[in-house]
Amino acid sequence: MNTRMNRNRLNIGTYFLHDYARSEKHVREMKACGIDFVVCFDNDRKVLDLFQKYGIGAVLTGIVPGWWGGNGDNAGTMADTRPLQLYTAAAAQFEDHPAVWGIDIGDEPSARDFAHYGRVFDTVNRAFPMQFPYVNLYPNYASVAQNTSDQTVNQLGTTTYEEHIEEYVKNFPADYICYDFYLYSFNVNSAYENLRIVSDACLRSGRSMWIVLQVNSNRPEEWISENELRFQAFGAMAFGAENIIWACYTAGWWHHQVLDAHGEKTEQYDKLSRVNREIHTIAQGYSDFRRTATHFVGFDGTEWLKGVNQTSKSALDTGIFFDVHAAERTPLVIGQMVSKANDGSYALMIAAADDPYDRQQKDVTVTFRTDSRAVTALGGDGYLPVDRDENGYYSVKIRSNAGVLIVAR
Repeated sequence: MNTRMNRNRLNIGTYFLHDYARSEKHVREMKACGIDFVVCFDNDRKVLDLFQKYGIGAVLTGIVPGWWGGNGDNAGTMADTRPLQLYTAAAAQFEDHPAVWGIDIGDEPSARDFAHYGRVFDTVNRAFPMQFPYVNLYPNYASVAQNTSDQTVNQLGTTTYEEHIEEYVKNFPADYICYDFYLYSFNVNSAYENLRIVSDACLRSGRSMWIVLQVNSNRPEEWISENELRFQAFGAMAFGAENIIWACYTAGWWHHQVLDAHGEKTEQYDKLSRVNREIHTIAQGYSDFRRTATHFVGFDGTEWLKGVNQTSKSALDTGIFFDVHAAERTPLVIGQMVSKANDGSYALMIAAADDPYDRQQKDVTVTFRTDSRAVTALGGDGYLPVDRDENGYYSVKIRSNAGVLIVAR
């Protein structure tokens, strides 16, 4: 797939940078916030120059015909209204810029349009030799306002969400699956089931998983907390996420974006800066590995796996790591990983998942055994102490909702 994006690392994106937030100061502060690319940006050459200066990429909207599945009323009509020649004609008029990483080809399509959409993807991929086509999929709670089963099928274009993702894999010549899930407008267990379905589809088809998460709130009386940002991000990384995209940096939908309508920082800016720094720190090691499975450990007695087609373990044995659990017996989401370099090293990406609604932060002690390999633990602030007791058990302390990459070499 064509791209200027460095796909050997985890990238952090965001939605929207509006006119009131496009000074050099704003762009510099966006980079300082840990943002690597912006989705839904227009072809503003002056700001693209600033993006290039600060190492930020753009996914441009409005270059080719747009498409949004919406409530499903337009399902199955894309081929009639968006013929391929419109995309080749748009490419012939396009003037490239080094900061343009991707071309937005639409959002949340119905599976009834996947066959044509796949041809659009291929056309754009060939017509824009330096950019990747960007498309984002519905979450598993896709529905229209009345939320009936018929309308859900109308929106997804399939009878199940698994089938929706399978049809995407069948029709799209993409090397990624990107979808949005706004956990704090829905619930934890549905988020886990969505992660399970998409990450396993990525594993089967050799794709990478990209996910759009929530930094703003759908309720004006609530702000997403810093630890709720951690819960979303490190949970996604335990399922192997390779791109994390936050919605929204400036106004897009809902309330309490990272910047307000005057381009001033809200309290979300500092929260997101800290969490993005932690993501990037862990990613320095995480990006050397690929996910092979994800496990839920210590979830018995919670409601957070209700409806998830996977059960909880009391402890995890992988053949390299043994009896992995929290000493406090609190929930962990554990991504089992293997070195991309096939150098014999293995890793666990662990998300402390005990406090999704940020109600009672606590210390979490991850404990495990392994063989005679050297063990390191990389957290959001850098390498963490790894203790070993007389029985050969290692332990690493983190906080609720934090992430840690444990590597055995």
